[in-house]
Amino acid sequence: MESGGATLRRFAPPFPALSSCGEREYDFVHVVRRLALTVLVVAALAPALRGDAAPPALIQPGVTLAGVLVGGMSNEQAQAALRPAFATPVRLVYGDRRWRLLPNHFGGQVTIADGVLQALGAQADSAVPLVPHVDKREVRRFVNALDKRISTAPEDAEVKGLKGLRPQFTKEKAGIKVLRGLTVRRIVRALQTPQVRRIRVAVTVLEPARTVANFGAVIVIRRGANELRYYRGARLVRKFGVATGQSVYPTPTGMFSIVDKQLNPWWLPPDSPWAAGKEPIPPGPGNPLGTRWMGLSAPGVGIHGTPDDASIGYSASHGCIRMHIPDAEWLFHHVKLGTPVVITDA
Repeated sequence: MESGGATLRRFAPPFPALSSCGEREYDFVHVVRRLALTVLVVAALAPALRGDAAPPALIQPGVTLAGVLVGGMSNEQAQAALRPAFATPVRLVYGDRRWRLLPNHFGGQVTIADGVLQALGAQADSAVPLVPHVDKREVRRFVNALDKRISTAPEDAEVKGLKGLRPQFTKEKAGIKVLRGLTVRRIVRALQTPQVRRIRVAVTVLEPARTVANFGAVIVIRRGANELRYYRGARLVRKFGVATGQSVYPTPTGMFSIVDKQLNPWWLPPDSPWAAGKEPIPPGPGNPLGTRWMGLSAPGVGIHGTPDDASIGYSASHGCIRMHIPDAEWLFHHVKLGTPVVITDA
């Protein structure tokens, strides 16, 4: 159409016209399908979007780790159950005395996470080991110090004097010895085993060698009466006449013991004015010591036989205790080194 010399042109619209009714139905189905797919994706991602994780792996029922039941637990739960079990102190007991042994003081180290991983892979009712490292040198050092604090030597019964003429004794006492090797093993096992948290110090009793009941020989010498009494413990067995020291060479009084025994002894001149210039005398007839010598812890004094039978019953010696030779021989075989000798004025 032209007007005023100008030609008017018809242009096509810039956008296509709306589709027909059939085309609009096709677009709606497509949108619904895409919306449904989106819903499914969001539903699938919902746990992750909420921060949820997949159900944790659990240890099979009945599984124990280092003796601790961890069946049905997760990794985190099992580690939480094991930590306090290994960190709990071990109680060491002796009588009424107690010691708390902290695992870290003895180098206690355990990798719980590795043990739990093994438990996660174990079959039901399995026993999975987990043994901590323990510094045995530190344990031995501790036990050595413990030994010094606990161990005591036994005490033998001893003659403490006379009551009348009967020997009186101190009471024997048993000793205690720490069994160091066994105690070390007990401590190491406890530090490595969560179920063992109380143990005892291993000790043994040391019996005294000499008790009041089995005391053995005791000699009592009555200087005033020139008598020697032989006891077994507190029981009088035999009496002997003896000679004791002259007033100028008195036999000492007090508590002594036999420290020397000689069969067929030599007589050697003592360092005393009365023996000046004398020569040693070999064993045999006429020897001043007879055939037996039992030296006492009193210097230069002993019990011995004598060929001078007439001196028995008198204060006739230079300090020693003389006996008839047969009596000295009997006594020699019924005493030993250490036999107590009590000399009294009674």
